Amino acid sequence: MRKKIIAGNWKMNKLAAEADRFAGDVTGKLPDDDNVEAIVCAPFPFLPSLVEKAKGSNLQIGAQTMHFEENGAFTGEVSPAMLQDLGVTHVVIGHSERRELFGETDESVNKKVHAAFSHGLTPIICVGETLEQREANDTMTHIESQVRKALEGLTNEQIAASIIAYEPIWAIGTGKTASSEDANEVCTQIRTVVKGFADEGTAEQLVIQYGGSVKPANIDELLAQSDIDGALVGGASLEPDSFLKLVEAGTK
Repeated sequence: MRKKIIAGNWKMNKLAAEADRFAGDVTGKLPDDDNVEAIVCAPFPFLPSLVEKAKGSNLQIGAQTMHFEENGAFTGEVSPAMLQDLGVTHVVIGHSERRELFGETDESVNKKVHAAFSHGLTPIICVGETLEQREANDTMTHIESQVRKALEGLTNEQIAASIIAYEPIWAIGTGKTASSEDANEVCTQIRTVVKGFADEGTAEQLVIQYGGSVKPANIDELLAQSDIDGALVGGASLEPDSFLKLVEAGTK
């Protein structure tokens, strides 16, 4: 059985003291359950302190992006080697905001996925369609292309260890959520696509999250679906009580 993975994506929010306070509020209250995993993906300045505060707890700390090179003349960037050195365990790759606002492409996403594995980091790979693509019935074609390109060149073992987050762009931060059935349909298709170029065992191990206005009020319904294995959560992950409720939903 695949474990449920709840990852909070704080985006560009909080100050250092607020991040530390959050860690103090949740680390001792997370469920002691091997079937659920809790991750907070925080802004770069907070990572060292959060990694330290999460030691000995069930909370793992992730980054929100990284460069694919190990070092070099890339002003303002952070390398996978730096994240590994800090003790970060996960990294979000290819979030729609990174693609839309900062020019990330399917090719750069693939390079980052390979770099993550080279440095012991688990990639949380984001895929998703726009409202225009959904209305044009292009959702499945677009998602399949993103998945294939993101996972290109990986071993089956690496694919099985990846996390794919399906986030319909039209549902991110808008308050709109895909119905649990619609979300599951896409997640099921992602697993089917992976079976096609890897194998069934690999696809069955792959964790597929849903993201897009996930909150305590709808998490149970989403996690009850056959191919939704967790959630990548934005706003509802910012408050300790809300984050804890999301994680607890993964134990049911």
